[in-house]
Amino acid sequence: MESPLLEVRDLKKHFPVRAGFFARRAEWVYAVDGVSFTVNKGETLGLVGESGCGKSTLARSVLRLIEPTGGQVYFEGQNILELGPAPMKDLRRRLQMIFQDPFSSLNPRMKVGDIIGDALIIHGIRPRAQREQRVAAILEKVGLQPEHLKRYPHAFSGGQRQRIGIARALVLEPKLVVCDEPVSALDVSIQAQIINMLMDLQAALELAFIFIAHDLSVVEHISNKVAVMYLGQIIEMANKRDLYRSPVHPYVQALLSAVPVANPHRKPRRIILEGDVPTPIAPPPGCHFHPRCRYQMQQCRQEAPAFVRIDEAHYVACHLAGR
Repeated sequence: MESPLLEVRDLKKHFPVRAGFFARRAEWVYAVDGVSFTVNKGETLGLVGESGCGKSTLARSVLRLIEPTGGQVYFEGQNILELGPAPMKDLRRRLQMIFQDPFSSLNPRMKVGDIIGDALIIHGIRPRAQREQRVAAILEKVGLQPEHLKRYPHAFSGGQRQRIGIARALVLEPKLVVCDEPVSALDVSIQAQIINMLMDLQAALELAFIFIAHDLSVVEHISNKVAVMYLGQIIEMANKRDLYRSPVHPYVQALLSAVPVANPHRKPRRIILEGDVPTPIAPPPGCHFHPRCRYQMQQCRQEAPAFVRIDEAHYVACHLAGR
């Protein structure tokens, strides 16, 4: 069996909360708390969950844009958390990111050609003619014209700016791209264009994606498998067919019950969760979800559920699984 392109094992990122006159550490924010998953070549892992559950922190920790507190991240069999600055710089050519906001992620003082080509200069792609040729080729792949190279970001619409951001991520020919809510700031019609373009580019360039989003319909459309996060942990992960048709975790069942159904004759059965998401500074003991769970038992309040496989490629962290 082929080894996964990316393997994350028990990844953690805890941020200190400082208080007092001397700013001593008083508590920890458990933003990512023991996450494990794999991504295969050419595969898309959809990552969903409520705001503040740790999706973006997880993505940045995987790429070492922020340093994890613990765990291992293996890319092509190599633990990237053990690499020094020089080998990590070389590795970044194969690990890229598309950011959420197409307005703030582009330097307004630079022309589009320089924004995209800057990464080639940093990684020593020479001569200049070769850089310009590669920039023009990737710009065409994302649906923009050669004359756009000499324009500034303010001259483009939101959808065009996101295409520029995608071109910047792909110009180094990466193998894994993290898409951090790349369409959430765009109009619905533009969202569809960007999603379809990403899928076409994935097939043409043999890319793997980690796709972060709130829109469960978008995630279902683009993903091969889906992981659901809650309070810094993945609580259920499966291929999209199994997860959307047969969710096991009560939280995932509630999320999917809120997805609109394009059928006027079918009345959706909404599952309304009570209470608010607990703070990641002091997560509840046992199962983090138990204060909002309609099925909670004594075991849920005292013992954290293991993340176990209940079917082929279907994992869940719930004491009810298998009962």
